[in-house]
Parts: sequence; C-alpha cells; structure tokens
Amino acid sequence: MASFVTTDPQSADALEAHPYAAFLARMQKPGRYLGGEEQAIVKSADDPKLRCRFVLAFPDLYEIGMSHLGTRIIYDLVNRAEDLCCERAFSPWRDMEAELRERELPLVSLETYTPLAQFDVVGVSLQYELSYSNVLLNLELGQIPLRSSARSDADPIVIAGGPTATHPEPLADFIDLFLVGEAEELLPELLRLIGRMRGEGRPRREILAAAAQLPGIYVPCFYEVAVEPRTQLQVVVGLSEAGRAAGAPASVERVFVRDLDEFKFPTRFPIPYAEAIFDRASVEITRGCTEGCRFCQAGMIYRPVRERKPEDIVEAVLEGTDLAGFNEASLTALSTADVSCIDPLIKALVPELAKRRVSLGIASLRAYGLNESMLDEIKKVGIDGLTFAPEAGTQRMRDVINKNVSDEDILASARRIFERGYERMKMYFIMGLPTETDEDVVGIIETGRKVREVARELELERIPQVTVSVSQHVPKPHTPFQWAAMDSMEDLETKVRLLRDMAKRAKLGIKTHNVRESWLECLFARGDRRLGDVLEAAYHAGARFDGWKECFSFEIWLDALEAHGIQPEHYTSTLPVGVPLPWSHLDMQLEPGFLEGEYRKALASRVSPPCGKPAGAKVHHTTIDAAEAERKRLVCYDCGVACDLGDMREERIVALRGLSRMAATREAEILDEEARAEQAATVDPADPSLVPLARLRGRMATSNLADDSAFKHNAEAPFSKVRLFFAKRGTIRFLSQLDLVRIIPRMFRRAGVEMGFSRGFSPQPRMSFGPALALGMGADEEVLDCDLLLERSAEDMAGLLDAAARQTIADELLERLREAAPPGMELLAARIVAPGEKKLGELVAGADFAVELAPEQLPGLGERVSGLLAAGDLQVTREQRIKKKRRGRRREVGTKTVTIDLDQRLLSAAVDSERGLLRFRLRTDIEGANARPRELAALLLGQPVEDHRMRRERLLARPEPESELIGLRELGVAWRAANRRNL
Repeated sequence: MASFVTTDPQSADALEAHPYAAFLARMQKPGRYLGGEEQAIVKSADDPKLRCRFVLAFPDLYEIGMSHLGTRIIYDLVNRAEDLCCERAFSPWRDMEAELRERELPLVSLETYTPLAQFDVVGVSLQYELSYSNVLLNLELGQIPLRSSARSDADPIVIAGGPTATHPEPLADFIDLFLVGEAEELLPELLRLIGRMRGEGRPRREILAAAAQLPGIYVPCFYEVAVEPRTQLQVVVGLSEAGRAAGAPASVERVFVRDLDEFKFPTRFPIPYAEAIFDRASVEITRGCTEGCRFCQAGMIYRPVRERKPEDIVEAVLEGTDLAGFNEASLTALSTADVSCIDPLIKALVPELAKRRVSLGIASLRAYGLNESMLDEIKKVGIDGLTFAPEAGTQRMRDVINKNVSDEDILASARRIFERGYERMKMYFIMGLPTETDEDVVGIIETGRKVREVARELELERIPQVTVSVSQHVPKPHTPFQWAAMDSMEDLETKVRLLRDMAKRAKLGIKTHNVRESWLECLFARGDRRLGDVLEAAYHAGARFDGWKECFSFEIWLDALEAHGIQPEHYTSTLPVGVPLPWSHLDMQLEPGFLEGEYRKALASRVSPPCGKPAGAKVHHTTIDAAEAERKRLVCYDCGVACDLGDMREERIVALRGLSRMAATREAEILDEEARAEQAATVDPADPSLVPLARLRGRMATSNLADDSAFKHNAEAPFSKVRLFFAKRGTIRFLSQLDLVRIIPRMFRRAGVEMGFSRGFSPQPRMSFGPALALGMGADEEVLDCDLLLERSAEDMAGLLDAAARQTIADELLERLREAAPPGMELLAARIVAPGEKKLGELVAGADFAVELAPEQLPGLGERVSGLLAAGDLQVTREQRIKKKRRGRRREVGTKTVTIDLDQRLLSAAVDSERGLLRFRLRTDIEGANARPRELAALLLGQPVEDHRMRRERLLARPEPESELIGLRELGVAWRAANRRNL
C-alpha cells in the first residue's frame, strides 16, 4: 500500500507530492482532485494544539459539494477553532474511481492529501437520499470498513448530518452517530470530545456512549428495532442493552441555533478550481420559513424562522465577492420573498454590486413577492431570467399544499417581469400530490400557457422563453404528507407524457424528473434498517451517483430489492396515522398532533395562514413607517416551536431602521458623485490632460445593453489592452483553458482592476489567450491579452502615451496583480499594447518545449534524437474524430487518419543531460493540422510521455513573414502594416 507525505498543495513541490499526479491529466476534470485552492485552510497534522482532525467527505462531485452552503459553514466553523481542523473530500467520478482501484490508492483529502482512514472523524453531509451509495463509495475508497460493527478502535468515528439525517434508518448500520439538526453550536463540542477520548486511547463504544449524552446525537447501535405489524415497517422500539448501559435517551431531539447572528455567515472559503454548479458568493439570509407548505420537509425541520441582520448580509455578500473575485452573488432562503426586509435589502445591495460589475441571483422567489422596484434593481446587475415556484397548477391544489399564491399573483408577476425586458421565466411545479386530479395536472401547463399569453399581449419584439419544470411528489418524513401514498410509477409516467404533449402544443419549455429515481427516493426517505442491506448490495453491484441520469441503473436496485425480499409497496403506500414510523424516535420539537392536523386540513382543502406575518398579510412591510404603524398581531398557529412574536416584530423594525440609514448614506453618495461629475464637466476644455472625444471616435463601439445596466458604461468606456505573461506551476497545470477563463477575471477583481466587458446582451470579460496546452502540461510562459479600464486609458486610446509611460503603468499594474494571483500562477511581465499593434493570433508562430527524463531514459537518447533528425522524413499519425452538425449540435460521426509531416514543423531537438531534459522547438504557423507536443516527444523518445512530465518553456513569435523566430516576451512592439508610421 502506498504511503503519503503531508504537503501544502500550494508549495513548490505540490505536484510531486500529489498522490494522483501520474494520472490526473487523464481525468475528465482534474480540477476536482487538485486541492490548493485560494483561501483553502491547511493545518499541519503535527500541530500540538490540534485535538481532532476532521474531514468532511461530501457524497457527490466536487462541483456539487463546493456549491453547498452547509459545506462552507462547517469548513469555516471548525477551522476557526485553533484546536480543530476541517479538511474536504468528495466522491470521485467513475474515471478516478477506476484508477484508484487499479492502483490500490485511497481517497484523500484536498488540503493535505491524507487518506480518510487517518482522520479522527469522518463527516458525511446527507442532502439527498440518492447520494447514499456514494456514502459507501467514500468510505470504501477511504479504506474505512463499511459497517460500523466492523470498525476497530483505530478506525475513524463516522458521523453524519444534514436534512436526511432526520430519517436515517437505511444508513444506520454504516454511520456511527448522526447529528440531528443544525451543527453550529454542537459540532465543535462533539469533535473535541471524540478527539480527546481517542487521544486517551478510549475504546470506540465508550466514545459513542459519551457522545450520546450530548443533545441531538443519535447512535443507532444503542436502539432496538422491530417490525410494526400495522405498516410492516421496522421501527425503533426502545434502547438496546448497550444503549441502556450507555444511558442513551429514549428519543433524540433536534438541535437548532437560537440566534443566527452569533454565527456570522463565512466570507472566506476555498475558491473552486473546477467550475462549481453555483460558482458565486452565496449567502444564507434566513433559516426556516413562514409559509408552512405541507410537502416541504425543510419548512418543518428548520423551524423557527430566524433572519440574519441586513447589515451583516450586505457585509457578507460584498466581502465574499471582494475576497474571492466572483462575478455573481446570490441570496438564499427557503422563501426569499418572505424575508421581512428583502425589498429594502436588495435596494441597499444592488448599487454596491453594480459598482463591482457583479450580478445578483435570488433563490426561491414567490409570485407575490416580485414588486416593480425589486425587479428593476435585479435587472440592473445583469440578470435576464427569473424563477419562482407556484408548485401546483390550480388554486384548489395550492390550497391543499398550503401554497399562499393565487393565479392573479402569478400573472401579475409575469407581466411585471416581461415589461422589464426579462427574457426567461421558469416555474417549478409538483405532480402526484395528495388528492390530485387530471384537472390539476392539466392546470400546470395551463398556468404556463397563461403566462406566455401575458407576454404575447405585451407585443414584445421577442417572446420570452417560458419553462415549466415538473417533479414528482415524494412524501417526506416530518411533514404533514408523511402519511400520504406516492403515486405509482405507471400513473406518474402517464402524467409525464400528458404534460410533454400539452407543453409542445402550448409552445412551452418543459423539464421533468426521472420517475424511477423519485420512486427509489421515496423508498429510502421512508425506509427502515432493512434497506441498508439493499443499499450495500446495490453498491457492490455498481450503484453510484444515483441522482445522475447517466449513472442511474434501475435494474441494479430492483435486483437488490428482490434479493433481500423487500416489498416496495410497504414504503410507498398510505401509512396509518397514529402508528410509530421508522423516524418517530427523532423529535423535531413540533407539537404532538400538529402534522396530523395539517394533513387533515389538506385533505379538506383548507389553508393555514403564514406564521410570523401580520394577520391577512402576504408580504412584510418594506418601510419603517408602515412597520411601526402596524397594529395587527403576528400570526402563530402553534406548531410547537417556541417563537417570541414580540421580539420578532421588534427585530424587523430594527432591521428596517438600519436599512433606511444605509439607503440614506447611499443616496448622499450618489448626490456627491453627481456633483463631482457636474464639476468635472465644467473644467476648461483647453486643459491638456483632457482627451477630446473626437480623438476616440471610431475606436469605442456602442453597447446593446439598456441604459440602466451596470455593464453599459463599462462596455463603452475607454480601455487599454494589456498583454500579461505568466507561468503555471505545480497543480494549477491541470486546469484547462476554460478554467482559466473563470479564474483570471477573479484575480483582476481581487486586485481592484476593472476589466472591459463585451457589448452584447450577455456581458463577458474581453480577453484572449495564446495557444492552449494539454491538461497537466506545465508552462514557463503563457500569454493573455485583456482589455482593462485604467485611469489613463483615454490617453492611451488617443495615442497620447509614450512607450515609457505605458511601461510604468504596466509595471504598477503587475505588482497589484501579483498580490491577487492564484496559487501556482506566477506573473512574469506585463505591457500595454498600443493601438495598431499586432494581435496575439498574428504573432505566435511556435514554442519551445521540455520533457523531464527519468535517469534510465538518458543513455543513448542523444544519439537517437540526432539520428532521427539527420534521417529526416519524420511524421506523426493520429486518429481524428469527425464531427457534423445535427439538430443544432455537433456530433461525432466517425474518425479519419491524419498524417502530419514534421520536416518543417520540428525545427530542432536536443538532449540536455545535465538537467535531464529533452528539448525541442515546434513551429505552429504552417497551414494544416499541427503536431501535438506529446506526439513529438513520443516520437523522439520512442515511448509515450505523460503530459505532466512536459512543459512549454517559451512562446515564439515571427514579427514579419520571412523573419526569424524570437521569444514573444522579448519581441516588444510589432505594428500592423497600416500602423508602421508609429515606428
């Protein structure tokens, strides 16, 4: 078995230390496994202050886990403590799993490349039932026994939390303990307890017994289960002998944070290398929900509603975007429109984001919360589409699920959206809800059709895209619908076909969820411990990433269910009220009878009012005067979670006062900016420091964006073209060109340097790169041209700066950027490209490459290379894919053999024995297919070469058609023919 060195991935020898370096370049997305991201926290395992080493092993891909707010919260929470550390690991995709198994390598953490089995505690975030097979994948690849009963005292304690930890029985045999509820107040204490007892050499069972004394901790091995004859489901019937000896509680109460302001939302978090699903600065603005939708588990298990202070939210959003350099921020909540101060909050936040050219996304909107002013503010920062969730297609069905939205709300919001030029509108619906009829299903498409008709009535130039996204209802534990049956797969498939047919005729976009996946989700959501055997059997048969359609295999699960004698209908049928269920021993602190009462109301189509709002109100007051004048009581319908409505009212008034002060300050700043602009406009036109607009005419294109867009002024502003040379060292060489397109603009934002944006409807930073390298290949020299808005850009565009002035500006810029460069990117030089100079594509004509040689490759290699060059007539042959465009997409239709003549392309090659390198020069400015560096290296060496053993030493340019090649960085100015008068 391999051994590993704990090394900082940002250090110079990071690549050599990475246990997967030899095959990373062959992975679909190497960035998933690199580590060493900006703002990652690395603590030495040898630090004597550390009491517990914890790794959060997220059971999904890197790009999913890095988007999850809970990962950010826990990473910051644990690492803030000097005596604790939190590292990260994510489920490897199939290509990486195959390599790890073939090479007998373990899954390691991203921070220190430590195998999971060497941590004190391994944590699992349970967000979704179909990730359970990945829980087993992470454990097995981490070299940890799958079943808790098989683990020794030397193995880590495996803990799990998250929303599905409230109904965890299918995982009971694999997880040592569950944290039921919210982690902030409990997790550090739990980790210290485990770390201290492990350090003292205490046995595993004793550690679990001590943990069970903490609130919110459920240790499955301390509880006995038996089949409940009225449901045929296994339920907890009491403590086991070990549980009684440990003094475990008869039931476990959910823990939750009373005051979110005691735990400010983290603003520093590792910045993803591989593109995350939500690649933005996201901030949780509230926890819990006022609305009480009867299908929604999160609305029940995250009670009570707790809001963060608006000032803290604004600070977190701006600090998060500034530190990371993100171009997008988002506000997240279960129902953003029901946050008490959402309207003034957005008005306070948007001007600050507009100055930074950062767009704002808002999650979980409701139709009644989309007023005109809010829509106007969001539109300013580049959002061209909105999403909200009517959930049901008829008013009757919305009453059943307690969705406080009417048809009038939906159509009025659609009109406001389309009037303001939004191009896309997406609506989420659920089918298969209790009491649903055919009319309710048809109502989903009918609602979409009416929304599209609103757009047609406005006689817009282009009809916006209206999309309905429909998922199947899965009855979830701890909700009023936990007793309801799930529709059969046959009925759901019939409804999907109906919806797709109707959507096509109504010219609506439609997305539906896989019915079989939803059915399996229901089994595990309402499952008992017997499903653990099914899970393990399916895992060993190949079940992985079951929430990914390209990986999901229904047959594997059917075989596993049949092999263990499981009757699925026991889990999907209607469950009797008043009977113990597999999750009844976990107490969400809801009033006994509350869920049952809401279930009976649903069956009678009766609604319950939203809690925490003035009686009869749909939205909160948006001004301090209206809030203070309100005399109606705040609604409470006695769910059992203690809320102080008096404190809640006062907190909202305080928040509005704070936002009013922020708005007044911002208004004063705007007036001051306008005054300065007016003063600047009256300056003497004869001032030599001013550039006449006429001198720039024809060089600055106009923007297609609306006048109030935050990007319009940027797109039309004077700019300087800057050529930046940089090297890629260490693990950053495994990032693709597309990754650099995301990473480099972040660097400029962190440095406070504004990039120029494109002038179309979807503004993007204006930049172009030199020739791309294969994943894994290093670079002593890369090049980038980008448009930057600098203080003297108007003079630059007008030709008023000499070469010395341009270089001074470039040198100052380079120093600023070096402080903000990501790990592994070494900035070498910068120069401002004068108007009329040649572009990169006109200059780059070749490159010098080097291959690192193993000692056994050196003997005789020089003679081989000399002989090949002397013989001439060198060629490389490859199979090239043929793609053709079909139905708007390019598809592979076959391959062809391509032969490339190297006589003119391979200019030189030699062996540097002293440094252990094979060097060669490759010309790239010849028509036809170019030879790839790895092909040339393989030809010269007589064997394949891994890309990570190669690097590009420098780029070469040809200033004139017949001139010799010269280093691009040494070239300096190269004018186009029409601009040679500038010489």
